[in-house]
Amino acid sequence: MSTAARWQPAAWLVLAAAMVVMGVNMGVRQTFGLFLEPMTAALEIPRGGFAFAIAVQNLLWGLLQPVCGGLADRYGTGRLLALGGVLYAGGILVMAGVPTPLGLHLGGGILVGMAVAACGFPLVLSAVSRAAPEDRRSTWLGVATAGGSLGQFVLLPGTQAVMGLTDWHGGLLALAAVSALVVPLAFLLRGKPAARQAHEQSLREAFDEAIRHKGFLLLTAGFFVCGFHVAFVATHLPAYVAGTGLPALVGATALSLVGLFNVVGSFACGWAGGRVRKKHLLSGLYIARAIAIAAMLAAPKTEVTVYLFAAAFGLMWLGTVPLTSGLVGQIFGARYLATLFGLVMLSHQVGAFFGAWLGGLLYDLTGSYDIVWGLAIALGLIAAALHAPIPDRPIARAQPAAS
Repeated sequence: MSTAARWQPAAWLVLAAAMVVMGVNMGVRQTFGLFLEPMTAALEIPRGGFAFAIAVQNLLWGLLQPVCGGLADRYGTGRLLALGGVLYAGGILVMAGVPTPLGLHLGGGILVGMAVAACGFPLVLSAVSRAAPEDRRSTWLGVATAGGSLGQFVLLPGTQAVMGLTDWHGGLLALAAVSALVVPLAFLLRGKPAARQAHEQSLREAFDEAIRHKGFLLLTAGFFVCGFHVAFVATHLPAYVAGTGLPALVGATALSLVGLFNVVGSFACGWAGGRVRKKHLLSGLYIARAIAIAAMLAAPKTEVTVYLFAAAFGLMWLGTVPLTSGLVGQIFGARYLATLFGLVMLSHQVGAFFGAWLGGLLYDLTGSYDIVWGLAIALGLIAAALHAPIPDRPIARAQPAAS
């Protein structure tokens, strides 16, 4: 056995590392909504200013995701993930150490946006996809995605507790330390797709094939809505809950419950994706999101109704990810999954930009989040309609002639 083969991590270890990296990556990001009220007060800026920094973070994440996916496909996921961990910790330290709007936008907007792209879904899930048994790949993608929710469940109340004992600076310093964990874990997720054979597609050919495929375009358009929903809720739900007169802890607990219930939702969606057509599951998820939001708006605002909404929305929070990435791999194969899913994630993050930014902007203009909640319902129904006609059969490619 070669040295490389002898030191190759076992598949279960890859899955465990992926869950932790996803937990750090997504869990830390979801805590930023806790900082909206204390930081806007301390920096004397409107909510729209804070929301714009988070919106830039999401947009930059999306713009760089295809680039990072391509670099990972070429040079390996380990290097990119380690870089992401360094940028993540550095960006949060800038937010804490430069308590000005410049520190917020440079650290929380630009550096963290670059970091999330370098250690995001496409890279981590491509490593899991390579390690997973073929007949369990969809389930493994769901399990890895659930790790992001476990991080959210742990880090949201943990960060709120640290902020209660110290202040928002202390909360950010704790998150910077957590973010640095990605660097050593990157070693376990190292690797890249097998070298391209002479008869296989090039990256350019795979890109051209994808953008001409109706299903890829519909999937990309639909994922915009997922980004809008997730960024708006993660950034503004704590402030929305506080605006109803409920204690601040209720908002933090609600986001934590979103993470807890998404552990079940992500695993269930990954499991179901191996048994039911993924496009049908995606349509159902977006319809269910619209219903959950409408029910929450109509219900009286109590701790119970907020927690029920969080639980329901959590079941659908990141369940789109194993289904969407799995659908990309199902149609186009695993060779360029990190790059192609990175392109789909770009649309997701454009949606996230508008979800985070419009939430703050329209609140500043109207004093209410009602317009954005209504827009989220409409977009959910549109996304459901977009996924229904996706052609999801694997592409049949010509085989090279026998020599």
